[in-house]
Amino acid sequence: MSIVTLLPFIVLIGAMFLMTRSAKKKQQAAAQMRNEMQAGTGVRTIGGMYATVKEVHDETVLLEVAPGVHAIYAKNAIGAVIADEEYNRILDGADPLHAGEPVVPDDASSLTGDAAAEATTKGDKIDLGKVETPAGDKTAADEAPADTDAKDAKDAAEADADAAKEDKKSGDDAK
Repeated sequence: MSIVTLLPFIVLIGAMFLMTRSAKKKQQAAAQMRNEMQAGTGVRTIGGMYATVKEVHDETVLLEVAPGVHAIYAKNAIGAVIADEEYNRILDGADPLHAGEPVVPDDASSLTGDAAAEATTKGDKIDLGKVETPAGDKTAADEAPADTDAKDAKDAAEADADAAKEDKKSGDDAK
């Protein structure tokens, strides 16, 4: 056998060695991180829950998931140990990275015109062009009887049914 035929196998074995080596390094780093956990540090579980470590045992960890609420987790369920500053930022919801930036409102109030904004700040009603009719005045739609629409719909349905019967009869005669 020549070296040219063995080269693909050598490359494949080398790639497999490098992949398993990097995976093994990641596992060792995660195990070391879990072993160095101390009471009072903030952690994120593999499920994405943030908690504070209360006690560390051989295979388990007691976490405080809310004030006064404790849960026991396997050490393997700890996804990351978080620095105190980062953990406090996550719990408090404060974001010091974007503290100086302007805040974008959640509603569309900044998109409306100045007149609408002034009217809403003053508590006045905005005129939407709706005209109120006096109580005694009736429009043509109010005066029309309500059952005329129902009669028209019934007549249209009967006309459609009659047309369908005629089409069917003419189709049967053609055969």
